[in-house]
This record gives sequence, structure tokens and C-alpha cells, in this order.
Amino acid sequence: MIAPLVAGVGFGQSTVAPVPPVAAGQAVPAPAVPVVAPSAADLEKQMAGMQAKLNDWPQLSRYRTENAALAPVAAGEKRVVFYGDSITDGWGRRANTGTFFPGKPYVNRGISGQTTPQMVVRFRQDVITLHPAAVVILAGTNDVAGNTGPMTAEMTEDNFASMIDLAKANGIRVIVASITPAFDYPWRRGREPVAKIRTINAWLQTYCEEHGATYLDYYSALTDEQGGMKPGTSIDGVHPTEKGYAIMGPLAQAAIDKVLAE
Repeated sequence: MIAPLVAGVGFGQSTVAPVPPVAAGQAVPAPAVPVVAPSAADLEKQMAGMQAKLNDWPQLSRYRTENAALAPVAAGEKRVVFYGDSITDGWGRRANTGTFFPGKPYVNRGISGQTTPQMVVRFRQDVITLHPAAVVILAGTNDVAGNTGPMTAEMTEDNFASMIDLAKANGIRVIVASITPAFDYPWRRGREPVAKIRTINAWLQTYCEEHGATYLDYYSALTDEQGGMKPGTSIDGVHPTEKGYAIMGPLAQAAIDKVLAE
């Protein structure tokens, strides 16, 4: 059994600190705000959610069923996997994000909130075993935000290198997208991501040129003069609107056309 968080107070109960006497001429203090302890059911629910995340840290369960149900690549088909975080995950799925390449044999394998270490772990399941002709990797902003703990640029770069190596070793053409702009993160303020994103993007471009991958530059098309998203292209400064995806879509398609023609 979990002990109550507030001494002397049971789950779901509240207590109010006694109001001290007021001397003549003093203002009457505002009444104390009741302290409400979480119920046992609420705590158990929170702990169950935390345990589930620990049990499946890379979220391999997210696409396991869909991967099993995915038809084999047809003769002549050029399957492309879009692999990433919420910016990929929400494309055509979230309200006001437009459509996700209708009529194309493209598979969305984005997971909201993911960082590059999580993506390295699930790369075999969610990319390699789907036998795509090409993969479009869009990641890194959650590394900068520190979603799974503090990360240096070098740590993020190592994970990109690992994914590129895994793809190339399995005959998959690699397209690496720049990290999209962000002036700040609404869920984690004060991270000052502008310079960090630019540093990783510069490394990505050079690494792609030196290692036979294609660099897809979303950043230049989406950024404003401050290093954030252009007005109207994002719902919160990070996640694209339909207008933002309308800019990204043709850029991605041009990169895909290029690598599949090689």
C-alpha cells in the first residue's frame, strides 16, 4: 500500500492550516488553500503509466501490429518509410495537417516525443523489416529538448550515423531531413534550441555529403529570421500546420525522386 503524501491526511481527503490570530490593524490573511492528496487510484494509474513506458522505452509496441499486417512489397513498388517523431507522426493524422502523400506507397512510422536513441532501437523493426527502397529520417528536436534526458550534439550525431549505417547495410537509400526550426519548446521552456539545431543541421549536411546520403533541407524553407518557424507554418512553434506540411511535402518528394532515380 502506498503511504499518504500529506502527513495526517488520507487519500482524497484535504486539510487546511489553522489561521493565526490577527492583531488589531492587521489585514486579514487570505484563507489557506486546501491541500488535496491524490487518491490511491490516481497514484496507481500514474505508476502504471510510468511502468509501461519503462517496459517499452523505445515503444516497439506502437507499430508491431501494423507492421505484421503490412502487405509485402509488390513487384515494381518503391516503398518509402517516413521515420521520425511527432512531426512525422502527425502528418495527415492530426487535425489541420493536410494529407500524407495520397496514392504513394509511403509508410508513416513516426512516434510523438521520440528521441534518436529510441529510434535507433526500433530501426530494425520499423524500417528494415518493412523492406523499403528508401527511408526519410526526421529527428533530433526532442534530443535538443531533452525528452529522454540531457544530450549533447555529439550523442545525437552518433545516433544519426548509426541509423544511416543500418539503412545502407540493408540496401536502403537514405534521406536525412534537417531538424525543423524551433525558437523554444512549449513543453520545456528555456532550452534555447536555435543555435543547437543549426549546429546539428550543419553536421548532418556535411555527414550526408561525405557518406552517400541525401540531405533534405526543411529548415531553410521554414525558418524565420529568429530561428523559429515562419508565421502560419506551425501550431505551437514546433509542430507544422497544413501550410507547413505543404512546404515540406514537395521538398520530401523531390528528394525521394532523386534517390530512387539513382
